Amino acid sequence: MANLTQEAWKNQLESDNNAVIIDVRTDGEVAEGYISGAMHIDIYQGQGFIYKLEELDKSKNYYVYCRSGARSEKACEIMNQLGIANAYNLLGGILQWQGDIIH
Repeated sequence: MANLTQEAWKNQLESDNNAVIIDVRTDGEVAEGYISGAMHIDIYQGQGFIYKLEELDKSKNYYVYCRSGARSEKACEIMNQLGIANAYNLLGGILQWQGDIIH
């Protein structure tokens, strides 16, 4: 797992042909806006969250975000424990995101 600044996360994501964006916020938070192309997997779904992570392609690079960066950091740690080597946390979360947001 790596904690990346907003700029590093965005730059790395844009040049990564093997990238998947994951939003780990709640349904209500996602309804307020999300980063284009993000897959939604709510970290508060408990075991359901784990099951969805286990279904992910371990060869992909995952760019994970939440509201402020705390839940996504935890999600990246869990992903690493499940054998997903490349999980990148967005420091500051969507609150500090400077890119486009879909509403």
